[in-house]
Amino acid sequence: MLFGPNTDAARAAADLAKDAVRSTANFNWTFIALLAVVIVGIWIPQWKKRNYNGIAAALALYGVHWLYEIANAVICHFTGYALWHVSPESTSFILLVGVSWELSMMFSVAGFMSVELLPRDKDKKILGVNNRVLFAIGNALFFSVFEIFLASTPAFIWVYPWWGALPVFVTTYIPFFLAANLIYDKPRKTQKRFLICLWGLVAVLLAVLIPLGVI
Repeated sequence: MLFGPNTDAARAAADLAKDAVRSTANFNWTFIALLAVVIVGIWIPQWKKRNYNGIAAALALYGVHWLYEIANAVICHFTGYALWHVSPESTSFILLVGVSWELSMMFSVAGFMSVELLPRDKDKKILGVNNRVLFAIGNALFFSVFEIFLASTPAFIWVYPWWGALPVFVTTYIPFFLAANLIYDKPRKTQKRFLICLWGLVAVLLAVLIPLGVI
C-alpha cells in the first residue's frame, strides 16, 4: 500500500485514535521500561563518551520530529483527520494523534543511528552528492519504505488517498535526517543556537496548543 486507502474502515480507525490521545486506558509498565532502556542504554553512554556532535544530531532530528507531529495534530484539528494516526491498541500511550510513546522513543535515538553511518570526511562526495545529504536521502528512503509495512498493519493509519510513502519520503523523512546530518559537523555555538531555537519553538507550541485543545 503506497498511499492511504480512503476507506470508511480507515476513517473509523482514525476516529478511535483521535479519541485515545493521552488516554491512560492502555497504559502499562513497558512505558517505564522503554524509557529506562533509552536513557540508560543510549543517552547516558553517549553523554559519558562526550559524543556532543552525536547528541546534537539526535536532538536535532527529535526536535524536527516533534514539529512535524505538532503540525500533523494541527491538521487533524482543522480538517478532521491527520496525515497519519497511530492506533490505541498498538501502544501504551498516544502523545499526539500521530505519535505513540514507542515511536517517540525510537525517534529520540534515530539521530545517533544516522550519524554513525556517516563517513569521517564531511566534504566527501558520493555519486557527485555530498555524503551528508546522500546518507540523509538513503535513511529517509529506508524509513519511508518501512512505513509502507506499518501502514498495512492496524498500528498505523493513513486516511487521505494522496498521502503515502512518496510524500512522506520527500516532505518528512528527508528533513528529519538532513537536520541530524547537517548539524553534526557544525561548530558548537551553531549547534547550541539551532537546538535552543528548535526546542524553544516546540515547547511554546506544546504549551499553547495543548491547553487550547488544538492538539
